[in-house]
Amino acid sequence: MTRSKLRGLLALNIALLGVLAIVSLSPEADAENTQPAARARGAYTMVAGGIRTGNSSAIWVVDSANQELAVLRFNDSKQQLEGIGFRDIAEDAKRRPGR
Repeated sequence: MTRSKLRGLLALNIALLGVLAIVSLSPEADAENTQPAARARGAYTMVAGGIRTGNSSAIWVVDSANQELAVLRFNDSKQQLEGIGFRDIAEDAKRRPGR
């Protein structure tokens, strides 16, 4: 390998190390800053059940720590889970239905 190629590779490696240092030391790269501070770590319960539309089943996922409910169904054609519903249980408990 010639000297000019070695110098080029050395300069590239130094530049990449500099970029890595900048990215890893920046405050946005901190994993703790990616979630809102008020959200607690989830405590999940998953239950299989039926839904009224179609003949497919659904997965009901309850996050009891954050009081949220999500309903998912498996799409056979795409081979992935799809969200079909979400409820904030805490907000639902605060509301009083009018009669």
